[in-house]
Amino acid sequence: MFAVIKTGGKQYRVAENDTITIASLEGDEGSAVTFGEVLLFADGDATQVGAPLLSGFSVTGEIVSHGRDKKVIAFKKRRRQNSRRKRGHRQHHTVVRITGLTAGSKSA
Repeated sequence: MFAVIKTGGKQYRVAENDTITIASLEGDEGSAVTFGEVLLFADGDATQVGAPLLSGFSVTGEIVSHGRDKKVIAFKKRRRQNSRRKRGHRQHHTVVRITGLTAGSKSA
């Protein structure tokens, strides 16, 4: 059983007990979070696809930690101009453990 959810402008394939790293979310470590934008839900041979979203479906998770990604360096150099620019960026992220998939009246 798995679902495809949308959060932070990206889509993630999740199943129960999966750990995913997503864009930064509000909340403390250990608090529950619910994803209501479910695009696809598959249970064995039965697959339901939303157009674009499925109503009555949700995915719940628990915030494990907050952190920052590795540094990405943006370096620009203009040759023979004695001109260069170096900038670094670290994106904030949240690690979430999926605790359950809910399909209408059914839950896993």
